[in-house]
Amino acid sequence: MYSPVLNDSVIISQNAPAQRPDRNVFSDGSSRVDFVLVWEEPLTSQTEESKGVIPAHRKWRKVFLNKLRDSGLLQEQKEVLEAKTKICFVLLSAPWSVLCYYAEEISLRAPLQVVTAPITNWSAQVLAQLSVPNILSLDVPNPPLDFYTCQFRTNKLQRFLGSNNKETFFKTTQRHQVLYEILARTAYGSVKRGEVGIDRLLSEQVFTAAYPLHEGGFQLPTPPLPLESLGLREILYSYWATWSSWRYYQPLDHIREYFGEKIALYFAWLGFYTGWLLPASLVGTVVFLFGFWLMATDVPAKELCDSGNSFSMCPLCNICSYWNYSSICVTFKAGIMFDNGGTVFFSVFMSLWAVTFLEYWKRTCSALSHRWDCSEFQDIEERPRPQFTAMAPMTMRSPVTGAEEPYFPQKKRLNRTMTSCMVIILMVIMVLMFLMAIIMYRTIITVFIYKSGSFLTGSAGRVASISGSVLNLLVILMLSKVYISLAHLLTRWEMHRTQSNYDDMVILKVFVFQFVNFYSSPVYIAFFKGRFIGYPGNYKTLFGVRNEDCGAGGCLIELAQELLVIMVGKQLINNAQEFIYPKWKCWWQKRKSSHRLKEVKEEGGEEERKEVKQEEEEEEVVYPWETDYQLLVCEGLFSEYLEMVIQFGFITIFVAACPLAPLFALINNCVEIRLDAQKFVTEYRRPVGERAQDIGIWFQILQFISHVAVLSNAFLIAFTSSFLPRLYYGYTRDHTLTGFINFTLATSPRNYSQQHTPCRYRGFRDASGDYLPEHFHLLAIRLTFVIVFEHVVFSIGRMIDLMIPDVPEEVELKIKREHYMAKQAMAENQFLGKTMTPGEKVVLSICPVSRPSEPPQRDSPPPDLKENPEETNTPGSC
Repeated sequence: MYSPVLNDSVIISQNAPAQRPDRNVFSDGSSRVDFVLVWEEPLTSQTEESKGVIPAHRKWRKVFLNKLRDSGLLQEQKEVLEAKTKICFVLLSAPWSVLCYYAEEISLRAPLQVVTAPITNWSAQVLAQLSVPNILSLDVPNPPLDFYTCQFRTNKLQRFLGSNNKETFFKTTQRHQVLYEILARTAYGSVKRGEVGIDRLLSEQVFTAAYPLHEGGFQLPTPPLPLESLGLREILYSYWATWSSWRYYQPLDHIREYFGEKIALYFAWLGFYTGWLLPASLVGTVVFLFGFWLMATDVPAKELCDSGNSFSMCPLCNICSYWNYSSICVTFKAGIMFDNGGTVFFSVFMSLWAVTFLEYWKRTCSALSHRWDCSEFQDIEERPRPQFTAMAPMTMRSPVTGAEEPYFPQKKRLNRTMTSCMVIILMVIMVLMFLMAIIMYRTIITVFIYKSGSFLTGSAGRVASISGSVLNLLVILMLSKVYISLAHLLTRWEMHRTQSNYDDMVILKVFVFQFVNFYSSPVYIAFFKGRFIGYPGNYKTLFGVRNEDCGAGGCLIELAQELLVIMVGKQLINNAQEFIYPKWKCWWQKRKSSHRLKEVKEEGGEEERKEVKQEEEEEEVVYPWETDYQLLVCEGLFSEYLEMVIQFGFITIFVAACPLAPLFALINNCVEIRLDAQKFVTEYRRPVGERAQDIGIWFQILQFISHVAVLSNAFLIAFTSSFLPRLYYGYTRDHTLTGFINFTLATSPRNYSQQHTPCRYRGFRDASGDYLPEHFHLLAIRLTFVIVFEHVVFSIGRMIDLMIPDVPEEVELKIKREHYMAKQAMAENQFLGKTMTPGEKVVLSICPVSRPSEPPQRDSPPPDLKENPEETNTPGSC
C-alpha cells in the first residue's frame, strides 16, 4: 500500500511540472519574491504636506524595514509613478537559513515518505460498486503528492524528502507562512504600546498593502503548452473556476496547495454540502410531484371545488364582502402540493439527513485534516490583535511568554459584553417592530385594494401577501448590512485580545441577529398568523386593526411563498452582487492605474525620471507585484459561511412547508462554488495560507440549527398542516374523508347572525362561539405528535451519532503509521523502513540517518540565532 522511499529528490518531483520562466523574482533573476509590502506617497513635498503625510509613518517604515533586513530577509525596492502618486513596492525574500529557522518555530511539517494509496470519495466508491461510469471525475494535471510527515527539524534535515533541493523543499504556501510570521512579530516601535507587526502597520495605514504574489496569470498560455507545464493558478482556473467545470469534483488538493488548508476546507465543506443536497433534492421533488398526483385524487379538494354556493364564508376583513369557499379551488389544490402526508415523511427524512450529514462531514473533515497534515495542528500562542494593542489601557506580564503585553481588565470587558447584549436585544426588538409593520402593511393594502374597486379586488389578499414578502426581503437585506457593521463595532469595543476570540464573537452576534432577521417572518406565518383572530362578532384587534388571518388557501401555502421569496430572492441578489461587484471594482482599480508611468529604481534621481518619461513610447512592462496590487483584498470566509448557514436553516427548519427548498439550494450552490472560485483565482490578491483542522464555530451553529429544525418541523406538521385533522377525521368519522370540508368549518354565532348574514369560518366552535370537544381532542393529538416526533428523531439521530465513528478506520491506521515513522526517523540507529541490529550488514539504504559531518550551511543566518543542538524529540517530530 505504501511505497518505500528510494531517493530524496526523484520521488518528490516525479509529478512536478516542467518549469517556465518565473517572473516572481528579484532583479538578479534567482531570488524568489515571497512577500510584497506597498505604500503610496504624493509626488511632491507640497502635495505631501497638503495631504498630511505623517512623519511618524516614514520613521516606522524605516525601522520596520531595517529590522526585517536584520532578521535575514532579502529586500528590493521598486517604484511606480502615477499622475500624482508614487507607489513603492518592497519585495521580500527569505533565504534558506531563515526558512529553516522559522519552520521549526511555527512547527511546519516536512515530508518523510510518499503515500501511494489512492484518494477516493464516497460517491466515487458507490459508483464503482455499482459499475456505473463516474461522470463527475476529471483528470486534473499535476496532482500534488501526499506524504507522511512530521515536524521539521534542521538537525534532521537529510531525513526529509527533497532536502537536497533548497528551492523546492518548502512549498510556496509554507514560505508565505514563514514570511507572515516574521512580519507579524517584528516590532517597529514600543513593544509595550503594541507597536508590533504588519497588521498594526496596515491598520495605521503606514503600508497600504501586504500580500504574497500569485503564481503567474490564470489564462492558459498561447500557443498551448503541455498540461504538465501549466502553473497551479492556470490549472485552478481551467479545471475549477470555469463554468464548464460545474459537474466535476473540485481539485481540493490543488486548492490546498495554492491557498492553504483553511480556504480548502471551506470549499471541501461547500462541495460536500452540495453533494448531500442531491438526495435531499430528489426526495423533495418526488414529494412535490406526489402532491401533484394528490391534486387530482384528493377527496376534500373535489368536495370544495364542487360545493358551488354551499359554503358562504365570513368576510376576511372589516370591509371585505362574503365569499364562496369554492372560489379558492385552485389555491386549495396548490396548497395540497405542499401540505400532504409526503411532507411528514420528508420532514423526518430531512431531520435525519441533517444529523447524518454533519456526522459524515466530521469523518470527511478528519480524513482531510490528516491528509493535509492538520490533524494534530494546534495554533501557537496567538499574538494580540493590532487594534487591541493600540487601544489597551495598560500592560501586564504574559503568563506564557513572560513579556509585557497590552491588557484589558476582564471586568470591564464583561460589562461591555453585557452592554453589547442589550444592544443586540434592542436590534432584535427592531426586527420585530419591522415585522409588525409588514403585518400592518398587508392589512392596510388589502383594505385599500378592496376600497379601490379595481380589477385586483378579487386577488387583494394574494397581492398584499406577495408584495409584503418582497418588502420584507428588502428590509431583511437592509438590516443585515446595518447589523453586520454594528456587530464589528460592538466587538471591537469589547476589546477581545486575540483574532480568534474576536471572530467567534462577531460570528455569534451576527448569527443571532440574522437568525431572528431571516426567520422571524416565516415563524410568524407558521405558528402565529391566524391563531389569535377570534370569531365573528368577537374579533381580536391590534392597534385597532383586526388581527391578520391566513389567506383563503391556508397558512402553509403562504409560508411556502414567503420561503421562496426570501430564500430564492436572497440567493439571486447575492449571486448577482458577487458576480458584478468584484468585476466592477477590479475594473475601477485598473482604470485608476491606467496612467502609470515607467518603473524606476529607488536610487534613481530626477534625471533618470526624466529619461523614463521620454521613453513613454516604448512598450510598458507590468510586473506581477503591480498586477496583484490592482486586485481586491481577500475579505475572508465570514460572509461565505454565513450565507450557506442561513441557507441550511431554510432547507431544514421550514422544509415541511417547501419540499423544493433543497432543489433551489442545490442549484444555487453549483453557481456559488464557481463564483467563489473565480473570486479567489482571478479577482482577489492571494491570501496567506492558513492552517485549520475544521470549519470552526460554524459546525456548532449547524448542529444548533439541525436541533431547532426537528422541533420546528414537529410543530409545523402538528399545528399548521392539515395532516393531523385529516388523520383524526379519517379515524373517527370517515376514512374516505368525505365531509371533511364541512367538519373543519364552524357557523357564525347567533348574536352575529342576527345582525349579519349567517356564514362559515374555519374553526371548531359551537353556535355560541365556544370550543367543541374536537378542538381539545386535536390539541392533545398535536402535542402528543410533537413529543413523539422529536423523541423518535432525536433518538435515531443519537443512534446515528454513536454508530458512525468520527474518524474513519483507514485514517486511524494512517495516523498510527505516521507516528511510527516519526519515531523511526528520530532514532539515531534506525532507518525509516528497517531497524538495524548489532552486527547486521546493511543491504538497502532507504534514507540516510547518520548525522552529517557538517551542519547545513546557512546563507545569511538571522542575528543572534544559534544552531540547535541534537535534542530529544517529542513524538510526531523529527
